[in-house]
Amino acid sequence: MKKEKNNETEKEEIKETTETVEENKEEQETEAQNPVEDELESLRGKVKELEEQASQAKDQMLRHQAEVENFRKRLVREREDAVKFANTKLIEEILQFLDNLERAEAAARQGGDAVALADGVAMTRDQLLSALDKNWGLKAIESVGQEFDPECHEACMAAVDESLEHETVLEEFQKGYKLHDRVIRPAKVKIGKPC
Repeated sequence: MKKEKNNETEKEEIKETTETVEENKEEQETEAQNPVEDELESLRGKVKELEEQASQAKDQMLRHQAEVENFRKRLVREREDAVKFANTKLIEEILQFLDNLERAEAAARQGGDAVALADGVAMTRDQLLSALDKNWGLKAIESVGQEFDPECHEACMAAVDESLEHETVLEEFQKGYKLHDRVIRPAKVKIGKPC
């Protein structure tokens, strides 16, 4: 009987050991699956977070692109307006002289004195040249009696003059002008050449 009891105890112990081993095995499998699932869940969360960040970054980039495009268009418009209306101040100044010329024309039509009319036109011209010089840098090129300068003068005629030491401007057919020391129209002149 003792043997039977021992056998039964042994059987029970074996059964308990087997159950314990199986439980340990299941726990190990469960533990092994849990870290993988935890890691997988963690990675899914990170992917979702990165997708949101990418979406926000894309949205910001598109907004910045739109801002840059709007800024570029505004600059183009402002530049076009600046070019279009760049001479507004000059035109406003010239309008005064047009008014003076209209007054001179009206006086001439009423039978005014021709000498007074010529003096009035000359004064208006001098005022215009003075304003253009003072405010805009336009200067008339002095020609008659000056040494011929091909940068400032365009020779239309030439005459031989033995009294001259170098080529000299004898007569001016059309006045020349400089804008801030750059010739914008050379004077058309007649020059005298030495022998």
